[in-house]
Amino acid sequence: MGVRKAKHGGVLTVIFTILSVIWVCPILIVIMNSFKKKAYINRKPFAFPAGKSFVGIENYLNGIKKINFFQAFGYSLFITLFSVVVIIVCTSMCAWYITRVTNRMTKGIYYLCLFAMIVPFQMVMFTLSKFANMLHLGNPVGIILIYLGFGAGQAVFMFCGFAKGIPLEIEEAAMIDGCNPIQIFFKIVFPILKPTCITVAILEAMWIWNDYLLPYLVLDIKKYKTIPIVIQYLKGGYGSVDWGSMMAMLVLAIIPIIVFYMACQKYIIEGVVAGAVKG
Repeated sequence: MGVRKAKHGGVLTVIFTILSVIWVCPILIVIMNSFKKKAYINRKPFAFPAGKSFVGIENYLNGIKKINFFQAFGYSLFITLFSVVVIIVCTSMCAWYITRVTNRMTKGIYYLCLFAMIVPFQMVMFTLSKFANMLHLGNPVGIILIYLGFGAGQAVFMFCGFAKGIPLEIEEAAMIDGCNPIQIFFKIVFPILKPTCITVAILEAMWIWNDYLLPYLVLDIKKYKTIPIVIQYLKGGYGSVDWGSMMAMLVLAIIPIIVFYMACQKYIIEGVVAGAVKG
């Protein structure tokens, strides 16, 4: 029996290793091509940069100069950081309220959040862009409110699952000691929600940082451009593309989110399982 399990484990290890390599290969190809001349990228996209094809960091310097990368990086960082903070604070409070107050209104809010998870963005994007324009939300601060609306569904669902498992006696003891509801939440409940907070932060940050369509539709792109938007400006007329600079900018764009993910990855499974199982 043990030998059979060992064989199955070895086969699964090989399969998942192959799948991991397949998933990582596109990233490695982008990194390799970011150090090659444009002509060699088109001719031999899978070859290592060496000899005449190797240009060092020239593609990186050209890309940064052409699209004003650091300004776009600043806008993307501001929007991602504050959107994630607003989503975590607002949805965790909402989920705690839903789990502690049971009535038709809270049930309605919960089901609306679930419904928001399954509605495709393409279904509402034109109406959304119109309302965003009417309400003057086409700026980095205004789009944070829009991300809160789109990110609330999944976050509330995860926080509700975890909050149901928090013993009510802890909150009652804090209330007896003189804490008001706001103090109970931030001093007692919110620290307990840390695993789910980190999981939500990772999922929302990866989505917002890499999002192209919503900023393109909502932001005034004459003034504000995020990284996914400015990278598109490396495409010229008549189908010409500066592939070297584009590959280099893609590498710079994925580094921050990969570093953030690697730093917090150990909390993902813990938070997902806790939010899905508890209660």
